[in-house]
Amino acid sequence: MPPSTANPPPGPPLPDTEQALIDAWLDGQWLERGLSRHTLESYGRDLRQFGQWLAARGGGLACCQRLDVLEYLAERVGISARSLARQLSAMKSFFRWMKRENRIAEDPTLNVARPRLGRPLPKTLSEDEVEALLAAPDLDDPLGLRDRAMLEVLYAAGLRVSELVGLTLSQVNTRQGLVRVVGKGDKERLVPLGEEALHWLARYLRDGRPALLGEDREVLFPGRRGTRMTRQTFWHRIKQLAVRAGVQKPLSPHTLRHAFATHLLNHGADLRVVQLLLGHSDLSTTQIYTHVAQHRLREVYEAHHPRSGT
Repeated sequence: MPPSTANPPPGPPLPDTEQALIDAWLDGQWLERGLSRHTLESYGRDLRQFGQWLAARGGGLACCQRLDVLEYLAERVGISARSLARQLSAMKSFFRWMKRENRIAEDPTLNVARPRLGRPLPKTLSEDEVEALLAAPDLDDPLGLRDRAMLEVLYAAGLRVSELVGLTLSQVNTRQGLVRVVGKGDKERLVPLGEEALHWLARYLRDGRPALLGEDREVLFPGRRGTRMTRQTFWHRIKQLAVRAGVQKPLSPHTLRHAFATHLLNHGADLRVVQLLLGHSDLSTTQIYTHVAQHRLREVYEAHHPRSGT
């Protein structure tokens, strides 16, 4: 059996001209699509690796052929279909840009099919499990009040953890019951907060936050040292609270975000409304949650379809 080439050894150094092409494309991706630094780094790494592979064979990005792309992908033995799809996505986007900029005559990835992927199903919690998790913090401690308010806001607004820990006092309007969220690509959205979240937020602001504040007076949920909490710190707190709550399911930093979307759909929310609340740019990203709301769809069908038999 040939050795795996999932992590092939680096090829010859990438010529400066090739690196300049990749950098120019990455700059364009950041400007046009607002991709995160992590995504841009992954795309840049994928393209550099492909460029080194081409250079080892005496080729280059500007003279790449479809056969080169197919051979490279065929040699990527041992990596997941998802990683392969990400690499091909970067290559396709890069060569489309090259063609648009008149740097190449033909796009070598034009007729290269993407690998088929199974959509990963989001891990979520039942409503009872969410209630147990929300009730887990110690309310006699300022940190516990902070954790309760954070969990309530996270579940009420369906935020990403990075959005939650980055909140400032000025982003929350308790009178109107809204939070202004800055999401991916610096896109802003207004998300409503329910009565429970507003109650716990008000209690935390009154009885918990003053004891935790440091030099940064704007951060909404400071850590022990009065500075902005990291995502890793909050994730560690969630895992501790899950143990205390007796939640046995494996959790991820997005578990409450998934529960937010799933429970809204279970109670009859429109998919496009959920899309707006989550800050998804594409409805297909939100549609993954519909699989966990099948019993709700069945109830609606049986209640309203004239031929349902009920």
